[in-house]
Amino acid sequence: MPKIILVNKLLSGLRMTGHRVIEQIWRLGAGARLFFLTLTYSAESFRRPHLIVREMYFTGVMSLIIILVSAFFVGMVLALQGYNTLQKYGSSESIGVLVALALIRELGPVVTALLFAGRAGTAITAEIGLMKATEQLSAMEMMAVNPISRVIAPRFWAGVFSMPILVCLFSMVGVLGGHLVAVAQIGVDVGAFWSQMQANVEFADVTDMLIKSFVFGVACTIIALFEGYDAPPTAEGVSHATTRTVVISALAVLGLDFILTSFMIVA
Repeated sequence: MPKIILVNKLLSGLRMTGHRVIEQIWRLGAGARLFFLTLTYSAESFRRPHLIVREMYFTGVMSLIIILVSAFFVGMVLALQGYNTLQKYGSSESIGVLVALALIRELGPVVTALLFAGRAGTAITAEIGLMKATEQLSAMEMMAVNPISRVIAPRFWAGVFSMPILVCLFSMVGVLGGHLVAVAQIGVDVGAFWSQMQANVEFADVTDMLIKSFVFGVACTIIALFEGYDAPPTAEGVSHATTRTVVISALAVLGLDFILTSFMIVA
């Protein structure tokens, strides 16, 4: 009898595991389908550029405060930590290089994407989820208005266009924060700070930063849109969708960062 119970528990566990795997594969396929549909109907959205501009204000401008403040403190912490390390090797004058390269190559795109997912991504998911819960998307379909071209595509391109701009602003403000600590507080020579940075930061570093920001913008925005579009039309379903947006976006950003960095280093 105990053996039968054990076998039943194993079979039940296997069924649950299989069900979850199939569900995740289905969600991956549904997300890819939504992504391709968004690209397909994007032409209709570009005929109404005011929709994209309005969503850029909602996703980009409304995220500026948290991104700029975070960038300033990240730059200051980098300068403090970097100076303590470089001073041991007699290279404290290279603090500008460390701050700039750390922000441009890694921290700028990654931290901005994580903050974007936490602020704008959750707002997009909640908005789309509530539109579905109140049957606004169904009403659009009944009036022969495609919700993909009218609702999804403008928000998608707004997120894609906003992310590189936010990343550039994050890196600039982070460098200013590092300059404030390194020059004004620690006493590093201002000429050495900027000259070392200009001599060692290459155009390829900025290009890699923009590529990462574009990829992260696509990933974070489409995840937020899909979670909202696929959310059950209940308060609990929308709340769970916003939570999944943050978790999945964070994992996607970190995983994509490793993949992109691997290709960029090899290249």
